[in-house]
Amino acid sequence: MSAVLQKLKRFKLRALHNQKKFGVAGRNCEEVLRKGCLHLQLPVPGSTLCLYEDGTEVTGDYFWSVPDDSELVLLTAGQTWQGYVSDISRFLSVFQEPHAELIQAARQLLSDERAPLRQKLLADLLGTVSENIAAETRAEDAPWFEGLESRFRNKSGYLRYSCESRIRSYLREGGDPADRRPSAGQAVEGTGARGALGVTSGASLVVTEAREEYLRVVGAMCQKLQAARYNSSYFDRGAKAGRRLCTPEGWFSCQGPFDVDDCASRHSINPYSNRESRVLFSTWNLDHVIEKKRTVVPTLAAAIHDAEGREVDWKYFYRLLFTSENLKLVHIACHKKTTHKLLCDPSRIYRAPAVPRRKRRARQRP
Repeated sequence: MSAVLQKLKRFKLRALHNQKKFGVAGRNCEEVLRKGCLHLQLPVPGSTLCLYEDGTEVTGDYFWSVPDDSELVLLTAGQTWQGYVSDISRFLSVFQEPHAELIQAARQLLSDERAPLRQKLLADLLGTVSENIAAETRAEDAPWFEGLESRFRNKSGYLRYSCESRIRSYLREGGDPADRRPSAGQAVEGTGARGALGVTSGASLVVTEAREEYLRVVGAMCQKLQAARYNSSYFDRGAKAGRRLCTPEGWFSCQGPFDVDDCASRHSINPYSNRESRVLFSTWNLDHVIEKKRTVVPTLAAAIHDAEGREVDWKYFYRLLFTSENLKLVHIACHKKTTHKLLCDPSRIYRAPAVPRRKRRARQRP
């Protein structure tokens, strides 16, 4: 046993929040701690050693269970270490208020780096710390507006326009011809799949006798959409909480594929941050859970054809076509192109008939 105790164990030691490490060897925990404090000029009383990887304190017999060349952290009185997570938390805190020195250092490293993986990591880092999320106007963040028409003067205005154009595209193929603005595909990024069966073009599914009623219903939907400004507030970070799909800072989170409740990959994006994120956001989709082309529009057409005196609840179809009740914002990787095989709720297709009020009997005078 004495021979074992005389054996020197080697470690890599560093102080808390100090990336510089040095080698130290000792026959027991106390010797390693003493040498470490001497090298770092820290007081021995109250100081402890712990494993870098998980924060386990190194004391007594456990000292001999720790493999040689393990990385240790020397803590003084009152300091704590939780392992890798502590370094990650400190690393992330840098991005809350990135300093010019950090940006300059990242740019210098990127200019000298040749390894593709490290280039990507540095480029992503540089893009993150260089974001100008708080800026809103063209004057505050001119690079964000590069490639956009001069009429767009603030970020929220452009994102509202982008959302409106997506919603408009659901009305008919290629957008609403009554809209005199440039077509969505020409002026706005990511307006959804063009050429798909739109609501207005769904009139072709209805026999001539019912077509007038179909167009009347679509007209009512259009009026409601116009009153709601085409739900453009979904992309506006300045809108009220119940009217937007993002945080007040402009962060959007993927809501996951149509057949799950959440995004397993935790995709997120802030199109307000920089031009690249704005462009990438155009690849995100507003996906109809109950499909517009295969299900909602044909069901609406069939309901009008088969009404037989019943009143179609067009507001139910409106919510399925144009609102977040049936629309999920999804990252392109979570946008499943398979058939959803989901149907409209049969109990909500027609409005319930009004129950006639009973007439009160007239009181007879004595």
